[in-house]
Amino acid sequence: MAETIDEVSYNYEDEGKLVRREVKKEILTRGAWCTVMFLYEELDRKTESWGAPKISIVRFKKANGAYRKQSSFNISSQKQATQIMDVMKRWYAEAASAAPAAESTEAADK
Repeated sequence: MAETIDEVSYNYEDEGKLVRREVKKEILTRGAWCTVMFLYEELDRKTESWGAPKISIVRFKKANGAYRKQSSFNISSQKQATQIMDVMKRWYAEAASAAPAAESTEAADK
């Protein structure tokens, strides 16, 4: 177990063989609860080649001096990642344009 969030890795070995390798890591939040995004690849055991990159967003909780995985969400393809980004951009744009209207309605009600 990792004592600091910087030591956390997404590499995974099975029977001494690396089958998931971390390509990049971005620490999004720090503290007792941390959020880390990993870019990783998985080994295709039949071809012995690394697959297309995937992304995992992982929440860690520090307990007893070590970070432990609490939850995760995997983005399995570039297509899915693009869809998620498009929805987030649209929702934030809609929220930003709705916010001034909501504020002026609240002010008029007072």
